[in-house]
Amino acid sequence: MSSLPEAKLDVLLAHHASLEAELLGQVSSERYVQITRELAEIAPLIEAVKLYRAAVKELADTEALIADAAADADMRGMAEAERDDLVPKIEDLVQKIRVALLPKDAMDDRNVVLEIRAGTGGDEASLFAGDLFRMYERFAGLQGWKVDVISASEGTVGGFKEIIAEVQGRGAFSKLKFESGVHRVQRVPDTETQGRIHTSAATVAVLPEVEDVDVDIKNDDLRIETMRAQGAGGQHVNKTESAIRITHIPTGIVVMMQDSRSQHKNRASAMNILRSRIYDAERQRVDAARSADRKEKVGSGDRSERIRTYNFPQGRVTDHRINLTLYKLPQVISGEALGELIDALTTEHQAAQLAAQGAAA
Repeated sequence: MSSLPEAKLDVLLAHHASLEAELLGQVSSERYVQITRELAEIAPLIEAVKLYRAAVKELADTEALIADAAADADMRGMAEAERDDLVPKIEDLVQKIRVALLPKDAMDDRNVVLEIRAGTGGDEASLFAGDLFRMYERFAGLQGWKVDVISASEGTVGGFKEIIAEVQGRGAFSKLKFESGVHRVQRVPDTETQGRIHTSAATVAVLPEVEDVDVDIKNDDLRIETMRAQGAGGQHVNKTESAIRITHIPTGIVVMMQDSRSQHKNRASAMNILRSRIYDAERQRVDAARSADRKEKVGSGDRSERIRTYNFPQGRVTDHRINLTLYKLPQVISGEALGELIDALTTEHQAAQLAAQGAAA
């Protein structure tokens, strides 16, 4: 049976008890919110630990009864049956606790900058990029999150050549971080007269929204240019130099923003995205080095990797990283069943983390 860090569990239980005791006293409204939030976060782990310890004690009592030569034969038989039920129950609780004790990603609770770009496939790729954005928008709605479009470049027949949005909600990055990569679609476009299946692609980038303290950006490292906005937007947009292009010289990362008539608003949006891209570039580098050591398939940080195929004629979605196929494409593309893929990817990632811990132990 897998062992758990019992001393660490003792500390967790004591901390939980101290938080509950503090709530019974007089605390400020701000502290009250902090305590109740922390209690809610650790409640599933505390419950699992209590169930685990109760089951271990029950197993010990059961083993003692089985070993008692003076015990009635029928009682020993019942005890053996109870032991057979307790052992897998304890193993399940051990696994649940080990997963809950894994180090948390510091960015998991952050909002997300979601970037979707049409790839190969022309107009069909733009339409697919639009489908992907709506999929994430609906999924976010089901989680109670808010989605705000920061900038969008529409395709000629619909969809988007590029769309950047902010997804605001607790745990947004933890849920969406494995969506980064190349998404491929196979279907018959509306414009196809011969009924041939076309393959198109779009790239998704999920970046944690970072703050000034997360990334150190020196003013000397920035080249900031103003210009007139291009494309639709009315006379006012094109008469004022409201568009902003910021280049981070050390990394070569460039952000262009022109969606607002306000230069200040465009600059703030551009800096927000720039911070996220700089942080993400470093995160990708670290993730790639780590996954090369661990041979991880999920969370490798490789944005050029083809991660998922949406095959409309067969009604299936296949995630190539974990070889999972779901024959429920309409439910996935509507956002309703996307959670099944996300949960499977999270489980695979956790399994890799546990394996790495075991190898290091």
